[in-house]
Amino acid sequence: MAPTGKPVYLKLRDLIAAAIIDGTYPEGAMLPSVRAFAADQGANPLTVAKAYQQFQLDGLVEVQRGVGMYVARGAAERLRSSERESFLAQEWPVVRARIDRLGLSLAELLGENA
Repeated sequence: MAPTGKPVYLKLRDLIAAAIIDGTYPEGAMLPSVRAFAADQGANPLTVAKAYQQFQLDGLVEVQRGVGMYVARGAAERLRSSERESFLAQEWPVVRARIDRLGLSLAELLGENA
């Protein structure tokens, strides 16, 4: 993951979102426990809990008390849609400006004239 000024819990949220979108955690799948995910990422469990809480607030996971968190129905498509909107509004203009600044053609970007 590229270093950014994002808070750690948002970086963790992005990792989990990507895993939901790409099917690593499909609808109905249980997410790793806060402690397990924190250990995997070398993060503080409270920080992971904050990331998980954001998913809960957004309705992307369902909690079964004492059992765990499960990916909610439609979560991948909702995340994909919001990620697209965010990319097009925030990231693409920067990428597009750099492409223009470097004078890159579509063929070069697609690797057709390498």
